[in-house]
Amino acid sequence: MFIYHTIAEIREFVRQARDKGSSIGFVPTMGYLHEGHLELMRRAKEQCGCVIVSIFVNPTQFGPGEDLERYPRDLERDARLAEGTGVDAIFNPGVEEIYPPGYCTYVDVERITERLCGFSRPGHFRGVATVVTKLFNIVKPDQAFFGQKDAQQVLVIQRMAADLNLEVGVVTVPTVREQDGLAMSSRNVYLDAAQRQAALVLSRSLKMAADEVRAGERSAAEIRQLVIEMIKAEPLADIDYVEIYSHPELEPAELIEAPALLAMAVKIGQTRLIDNIILRKGDTS
Repeated sequence: MFIYHTIAEIREFVRQARDKGSSIGFVPTMGYLHEGHLELMRRAKEQCGCVIVSIFVNPTQFGPGEDLERYPRDLERDARLAEGTGVDAIFNPGVEEIYPPGYCTYVDVERITERLCGFSRPGHFRGVATVVTKLFNIVKPDQAFFGQKDAQQVLVIQRMAADLNLEVGVVTVPTVREQDGLAMSSRNVYLDAAQRQAALVLSRSLKMAADEVRAGERSAAEIRQLVIEMIKAEPLADIDYVEIYSHPELEPAELIEAPALLAMAVKIGQTRLIDNIILRKGDTS
C-alpha cells in the first residue's frame, strides 16, 4: 500500500491503475478509522479493482468552537488498518495542498442543507460539498463509498454529484454499530465510561421508533415526541435536534407512509453524536 501527500502523486497513481484496466473505488475519510470506515473499504474492494482512501481533516466543515484542533489523528494506525482491508493507496494531503493561498471557490448545495445538521452547523455542508468535489476531481473515482450514519451528508453528495454531472457512483453502506448498538464514530473516543453508557439512548430511541411504526403508529409528530421524551430521560444527554423528514427529499413528513428519515444529533457531555434510521410502513425487520 502506498501513501501519497500531493495531488500530483495520487493522480499519477490513478493514471497507472487505469492503464492496467482497474476501476477506482474511493473512500473519503477524516481518519482515526473505525470499523465503519473499514466496512466501506471492504465494500469498495469487492466492487473495484483499485481502492483509494483519503485521510484529510477538512477545516472548512468545522465551525467556530468545534473540535478541529482536537479531532483525533493517527496516520500510522490508520494506514495499518486500511492496509488490512486491501486498500491500495492512501491520499493524505496537507491543508495547503487542498486549499492553497488565495483559495476562494466553494460548492453550496441548497435546500436539503437547510435542516438537520445544516441548520445547527451553518456552513458545514458547504465545506463538505467543497472538499468532496475537489477529492472527486483529484481522484476521479468510478464509485465512492459513504456510510448511512451520515445520512444527510450522503444525500447532499448524491445531489451534488447529480447536479454537477460528476461521473461517479455514490454508494451508501449501512451504519456499522458496536455490539450494544452505538453507531461507530471517530468521536466516540471522547466519551468516558458513564458517557459511553448514556450514548446508548440514541440507538435505543431509534429502535423504539421503528417498533412504534411496526405496531401501526403513523404520526411523525407522535413518534418524534416519544423519541424526545426517551432521550430527555437520560441525564447526560442534551438534544440538538430530533426530526423526521421524507427520504430522500428531506421534506416535512406528517405521516409515515412513504420512507421517512428519523435523524438526531445529541450531545453527551461535550461530544456531539448523530444517528438515524429510515422508517418504513410495513417494515418487519
